[in-house]
Amino acid sequence: MSAHDFSFVFLAFLILSTGLQLWLKTRHLRHVLAHRAAVPADFASDIELAAHQKAADYTAAKVQLARWVICWEAIVLLAFTFGGGLGWLDAIAHSLAGSGIWAGILLIGGLTAISTFLSMPFSLYSTFVLEEQFGFNKTTPKTFLLDLIKSTVLGIVLGLPLVALVLWLMNVAGSLWWFYAWAAWVAFGLSLMAVYPTFIAPLFNKFTPLSDASLKERIDNLLAKCGFESNGVFVMDGSKRSSHGNAYFTGFGKTKRIVFFDTLIERLTPVEIEAVLAHELGHYKRRHIVKRMVVMYGLGLLTLALLGYLKNASWFYAGLGVAVPSTAAALTLFFLALPVFTFPFGWLSSRGSRKREYEADEYAASVSSADALISGLVKLYRDNASTLTPDPLHSLFYDSHPPAALRVAALRQG
Repeated sequence: MSAHDFSFVFLAFLILSTGLQLWLKTRHLRHVLAHRAAVPADFASDIELAAHQKAADYTAAKVQLARWVICWEAIVLLAFTFGGGLGWLDAIAHSLAGSGIWAGILLIGGLTAISTFLSMPFSLYSTFVLEEQFGFNKTTPKTFLLDLIKSTVLGIVLGLPLVALVLWLMNVAGSLWWFYAWAAWVAFGLSLMAVYPTFIAPLFNKFTPLSDASLKERIDNLLAKCGFESNGVFVMDGSKRSSHGNAYFTGFGKTKRIVFFDTLIERLTPVEIEAVLAHELGHYKRRHIVKRMVVMYGLGLLTLALLGYLKNASWFYAGLGVAVPSTAAALTLFFLALPVFTFPFGWLSSRGSRKREYEADEYAASVSSADALISGLVKLYRDNASTLTPDPLHSLFYDSHPPAALRVAALRQG
């Protein structure tokens, strides 16, 4: 393939991907607003019209922001590629650090810093304007700044050694460097899963053991029934940043722990909390996490193998606006361009995710209460201002969970 041909293919996919995203967002906006006037019949007895309209307006505001973000990200990508931005950064990195690994680290670090800076206005608007407007934001400017600092430090402490190792392997490990890099990535990911609950998550939130004795007894009984061993049940101060509620379990092996947002504990009854937890346990019992990891790492291996091929293709660099090939340029160009080619197929991932959610719901109904799970989900839909009327096609591409109406209907049918 020539550089000119690859430039044309990349630009065609960029137009396709960007246009598809904007079209889906516009469909979603129109569909939600068209159903704003009335609560769907299945939810009319549990969700008042004002809450339904708030969810519609909240969804509309997020969609309108998302459309701007999509356009801006396409412009930034063009600036880094055809505009020569990445080649310019690479030249600066080499002038400062020569041609070794440090030049590559400077390139990747500089690209990350610039990308973060360029996306910051949207993050600030989302947190302090949009979320504030609908009564969800609890984040203070101080917390926002501290989160940014902590994330940056963590990125340096954890990410820099991995990036350095990958760059080193790309230079010295021969034609199979991509396999060794994949093995390093897998080891890093599994290690991160093990240490995240006890060393990383507490840097951002406070986790306290569940103090409600009766609720803890109910949860312990459910865990015993499901054969799930955890390192504890904790309540997280999610209200520190947002009034949204959630629950999850995290960790790996003996570090597994169950986490409830304090906002969820406040809003749901004990039987509803049990049912929501049963759903999360359903993912574990149906081996969804293991299956997802196998798929993720399998796709990662194929992705790095493709990069192994493109690393030595001069048309790959020239076609994306980089005149002088380098190891770090190959790595950054590849992961800049990859989403352009993969988004049109993203519905496959979402489809699989929604299937797993149905299976987890089915499991929860078998060990807990389907009615309690439905009532808990309805409260979460209402309190989180989640739209009950998403556009089906938009949902197919973007939503990891089934639409509320389909999910509740499946639970009622048993």
